[in-house]
Amino acid sequence: MASVKPFAALRPCSGLARNICELPYDVMTSDEARLVAQGNPLSFLHVSKPEIDLPPGSDLYSPAVYAKGRENFTRLIRDGSLEQDSQPAFYLYRQIMGQHAQVGLVATASCQEYLDEVVKKHELTRPDKEDDRVHHIETLNSQTGPVFLTYRSVQAIDDFVARHRVGAPAVDFTATDGVRHTSWNITSQADLRFIETEFAKIPFLYIADGHHRSAAAARVFQKRGGAGQSGRFLSVIFPHDQMQILPYNRVLRDLNGHNAAGLLAKLDGIFQRVPGDSSRPARKHQLGLYIEGRWLGLAFREAVTQMLDPVERLDVMLLQTRVLEPLFGITDPRTSKRINFVGGIRGPGELEKRVNEGEYACAFSMFPTEIEDLMTIADTGGIMPPKSTWFEPKLRDAMFCHQL
Repeated sequence: MASVKPFAALRPCSGLARNICELPYDVMTSDEARLVAQGNPLSFLHVSKPEIDLPPGSDLYSPAVYAKGRENFTRLIRDGSLEQDSQPAFYLYRQIMGQHAQVGLVATASCQEYLDEVVKKHELTRPDKEDDRVHHIETLNSQTGPVFLTYRSVQAIDDFVARHRVGAPAVDFTATDGVRHTSWNITSQADLRFIETEFAKIPFLYIADGHHRSAAAARVFQKRGGAGQSGRFLSVIFPHDQMQILPYNRVLRDLNGHNAAGLLAKLDGIFQRVPGDSSRPARKHQLGLYIEGRWLGLAFREAVTQMLDPVERLDVMLLQTRVLEPLFGITDPRTSKRINFVGGIRGPGELEKRVNEGEYACAFSMFPTEIEDLMTIADTGGIMPPKSTWFEPKLRDAMFCHQL
């Protein structure tokens, strides 16, 4: 069963959240981060991507980068821009993106339960990226980017959240990308006990986003033997029916020796053509192909989708095993230089742009992976293909920090 605990968050002081809080470190390049943080010394990118304060081209994993992050983090605390709460609390964190709204519980989850697979994974991690997060946590002695968790929704928790997000919020701002971020503090002992008790009835939590953060937190926990607060990791936990998953699209640099007509002839054995706007597939097992300046709608033939294994039935896996490997020669999409991935937040126009500019030969627009598939696969111990999900909106770094 899942254990969640309150904590005394380190947070932006009143009125500064919009200036401080930033998108996660791994959704932008160093050059993009420099532009975002330009002229804003409070931007948390000076902590989460501290290479922006060093000469361009600096080694991202050098001790100097982590030291600069610690220096900037310490400055934000010293000048009062970040303040630590005086008592442990749970927090509610609501995000509104267009017509979509989601409210999560900000809490600490258990590193031991992560190791025991009560907190379930669905992706593999890379050692170099784990090492980076370990160094970042240890240098700051803090977890500054939350792990995005989900659980199968519970009516009692839904009702509790609805009652506690009607008062005056502690933080409320709209970021430059139009996403509104609002938080409320939960401090009464009765409420804290209620949350802990209700989550203790939930069998599993699932990592939606943040596999490297959670893996790094577990490594720090093992290294420190649970000293201080190292046995817990910062998380925001959402009910599964509020999650918004966007597609993770694919762009291919070449046709692997095929011409367009020859490729389409081979695809006809795998797909049926779908009329209408195919740039945004309408349902599972449909996708769009952009090639030679036009979109083609494709649907996997029924015989192709009759798989018992939930991983093999995923559209991203069917595309890999039926198309990318046999026709494009891409055996390992993690390492191949002939494929790239584009988050669905950028829309089909980004796919068209990349192909039309000549850098890529074609693009596949995917239907989003469903949250039920993610949880089913995690329950069976399965591993999803790389770049299977793109969750939006993204949690903001520095809304809440967990001091170790």
